[in-house]
Amino acid sequence: MSERLQKAIAQAGVASRRKAEKMILAGQVKVNGKIITELGTKVEDKDTVEVNGVPIERESLHTYLFYKPRGVISTTSDDKGRKTVTDFFEELPYRLYPIGRLDYDTSGLLLMTNDGDLANKLMHPRHEVPKVYTAKIKGILKPEEIYALKHGVRIDNRKTAPAKVNIVKTDRKKNTQIVQLTIHEGQYHQVKRMFQAVGHLVDKLSREKYAFLTLNSLTSGQYRELNHKEIAQLKKY
Repeated sequence: MSERLQKAIAQAGVASRRKAEKMILAGQVKVNGKIITELGTKVEDKDTVEVNGVPIERESLHTYLFYKPRGVISTTSDDKGRKTVTDFFEELPYRLYPIGRLDYDTSGLLLMTNDGDLANKLMHPRHEVPKVYTAKIKGILKPEEIYALKHGVRIDNRKTAPAKVNIVKTDRKKNTQIVQLTIHEGQYHQVKRMFQAVGHLVDKLSREKYAFLTLNSLTSGQYRELNHKEIAQLKKY
């Protein structure tokens, strides 16, 4: 059975399909000893595929729901020596990487996988996967600010998509508020910047829900593997 080269690389857990495409274009991939730079190239099981001189090995595919703690980097490595999300999965026999990312000081639900197809699908903007964040902000949202968040605010000269806003708790003595925000995008520091756009700084932020998935009984630093039914449901987005 043949499949596209970038898909084979992604399914081997080497990189996402998008990154695999860049590797191919950069001449980092060989098939049966020959450098391949054509994205349409197809390979079969009998073919030998090398990325940067290292043969890929087909791994079984796994996806985990992870409760990322604050103070952890959502990358596979860090040149400053800070703890990364992959440090929590060192005992597993396969390489995992995060689907998207959460800021260093943001906690909550993060998916970890070696399924490049799934990662590429979920991260693509057109699929609009809903993500629910809970933020503790300085100040109290005014009605017009809530309206702005719901209908889109401008970030980098671009208007954000409509969001859902739910006021969880208001502390007028401390002049703080806990707000739940549901978005379908994934811009850099998006939630923090949305609140900043209406004049409020975020003190604390966590992601409580991704698509239909929640943290349930997990505590910070814990994870669980998704079952086949959950994976199939994610692939419908």
